[in-house]
Amino acid sequence: MFFSWAPLHNPFIQLFLSIPVYGLGLWFFGKSAVNSLKSGVPNMDVLIFMGAGSSLFYSVFGTFYYQDSHEVHKYLFYETGASIITLVLFGNLLEKRSVKKTTNAIQSLSNLQVQTAKLMIEENGKLLMKEIAVSQLKKGDLLQVNSGDLVPIDAVVVSGEADCDESLITGESLPVHKKVEQAVTGGTLLVSGNLQVMVNTHLKDTVLSQIIEMVKKAQTNKPAIQKLGDQISAIFVPTVVLIAIVTFLFSYLYLEIGSAQSMLRAVAVLVISCPCAMGLATPTAVMVGIGKAAKRGILIKGGHVLEDFAKSKKIVFDKTGTLSTGDFIFKSFWSEPNVDLEAKNAIYSLEQKSSHPIAKALVAQHDTWCNNNFTFENVIEEKGLGIRAIDNRGNAWQFGSAKWMGFPEHESDLLLSKNGQIIAGLTLADDLKPGAKELISYLKSQHIESIIVSGDNEKKVKALAEELQIRQSYAHQLPQEKLDLINNWQQHERIIMVGDGVNDAPALSKVSVGISFVKGSDIAIQAANLVLMRNDLRSLQDAHMISKQTYKTIKQNLFWAFFYNILCIPLAAAGFMHPMLGALSMAFSDIIVIGNSLWLGVKKVHSNY
Repeated sequence: MFFSWAPLHNPFIQLFLSIPVYGLGLWFFGKSAVNSLKSGVPNMDVLIFMGAGSSLFYSVFGTFYYQDSHEVHKYLFYETGASIITLVLFGNLLEKRSVKKTTNAIQSLSNLQVQTAKLMIEENGKLLMKEIAVSQLKKGDLLQVNSGDLVPIDAVVVSGEADCDESLITGESLPVHKKVEQAVTGGTLLVSGNLQVMVNTHLKDTVLSQIIEMVKKAQTNKPAIQKLGDQISAIFVPTVVLIAIVTFLFSYLYLEIGSAQSMLRAVAVLVISCPCAMGLATPTAVMVGIGKAAKRGILIKGGHVLEDFAKSKKIVFDKTGTLSTGDFIFKSFWSEPNVDLEAKNAIYSLEQKSSHPIAKALVAQHDTWCNNNFTFENVIEEKGLGIRAIDNRGNAWQFGSAKWMGFPEHESDLLLSKNGQIIAGLTLADDLKPGAKELISYLKSQHIESIIVSGDNEKKVKALAEELQIRQSYAHQLPQEKLDLINNWQQHERIIMVGDGVNDAPALSKVSVGISFVKGSDIAIQAANLVLMRNDLRSLQDAHMISKQTYKTIKQNLFWAFFYNILCIPLAAAGFMHPMLGALSMAFSDIIVIGNSLWLGVKKVHSNY
C-alpha cells in the first residue's frame, strides 16, 4: 500500500486523533438518543449514536485484535465514524442557524405598556399635575391624557371628549369617540382631544396585562413539532437494531462463521444503516428554503414553519391592517334626484369645518366636490357623531353617522339631511390591501379555507368577506374570543393565523403558523413565526409556494436516504457489503441529498406579479 507507513495510517494515531470527535459526537447524540428512548419514540440520533459507536468499536476491535498491518487496515473506520459525526453535527448547526427564533415577544408586549402617567392632585385648593410611575397608580386616581398620548391604564372618562385609536387592542379600524362615563383602555392612543380619566382597575388586571398573560400561556401550550425524519426513525431504528441482532444470530448459529465474524457483520449493518443522509435531509432543505424566502422579503423563524404551512388547510385572517389597509375610503355615494351637486358641495363644506379623521379623509379624497357656494353659520359639531349648521339662506343642514341621524339600520354609514329630510348618503369601507383578491383565489386553488376573525363591527367584516368571497367570518372578537376560536380549531387541524395588532398576539402564538407584517405591532411580529417584509399579501402566496417546494424537497431527500438504507442493509447482513464500500455509498447518498436541496434554491416561484 502506497504510503502505508505514513503517520496518518498508523491505527493508534488515527484513534488518538478521532477521540475528541467521537467524544463530542457520542456525548451530544447520546443525550438526545437516551431522552428519545425514555419518551418511547426513538429518533435519528439513536442510529447516529449506534452507527458512530459501532464504527468506533469495529475499528478499536481491529486495532487491538489484528497484529498484521495489512489485516488491521481492513477494520479501520475511524474516519467513517468521525465523518458521520462531523456531517450530522454540521447539519444540526446549519439548521439551528437557519431557524434561530426570537423569543422576546413578552418583553416587546411589556414595552408597550406606558411607564408614566400625569396624575392630577389637589394642593391648597388647586388642581396640580404630577408625573408618576404607572406602577404606583391605584383605583380612584385622576389622570390627564392629552392628544397624542397613550392611555396609561384602563380608566373611565370623567371629563372631556376625544377620538381614541383602539386598532391595536380591539381591531376597530376607525377612531372611537370617547366621552364622559365611557371606558378607555391602557395602551390606546388619543388621536385628538383631551381627557381626564379615573383609574378603575389595578395594573395587573388591565386588558394589556391580560393579553400578556394569554401570550405566555399560548406559548407554553404551543404544540411540539415532530419532524418527518423522526417519524420515520421511530420505525426505522428498532427495525435496524432487530436486523443487526438477527444477522449476528443467523451468522453465528446457522452459518457457523464464528463469534468475531458474526459480530463484525452485525456491526457492519449498524455502520451502513447510520442515517447520515437522513440527518442532512431536513436541515439542508430548510436552510435553502429559508434563504430563498428571505431573498423575497419573507422571514421564517423556524424550520417547522415550512412544513406546517405546506400542510395546513385552514387560514385565519384578521381584517384591519391585514386584509384591509386600515385606511377608510368612501365606497359609494347616493343622492335624491336633482340634488347631487348641491349635496356633494354641502358635505364638503361641512367637513371642512371638522377635525375628525373621517372629515379630513373626505376633504382630501373629494376636493372636486367643492364649488364654494355655501356659507354656514351656527356650526355645531357633535364629536365623533356629526355636524350641523345653518346656511346663508336659512336651510338647516346635518351630516353624520346614520345612527346619530336616527337611522341605525340604514345601508349608508353617513347621511346628509336638509331641513330634516335625508337627501344623500355615503358608505365607508376599508381599502383592500394589494394582492388580497389574488391571495384568496390562490388559497382556494390550494384547497385552503379562509376565515376572517376581527374585532371590527359586523357590517364591515361581512362586506369585506363578501367582496373577497370568504364564506366564514366572525366580528366583534376580543383577544380572548379570538384565542378561544383558535384553540377549538387547533384541536382538530393545523391552523395558520395572519394578523398585525396587539389583539392578535395571543392567537399568533398559539397557532401552528403565525404570520405578521413588518409594519405591524412589535408584539405581533415577535409572536409570529413568519414575518412579511412587504406590506403586500402576494408575498404570502410566495411564502406558501416556497413552503410547499421545501416540504417536497425534504420528502424527496428522506426517500432517497431511506432507499439507500433499504438497499444496503440486506447486502451488509449477507456479507456482500464491505464497510468501506458502505462508507463510500453513504457519502454518495449525502451528495445526492445536498444537491437536491441546492436545486430547491433555483426553482422558480410562480407568482401573480
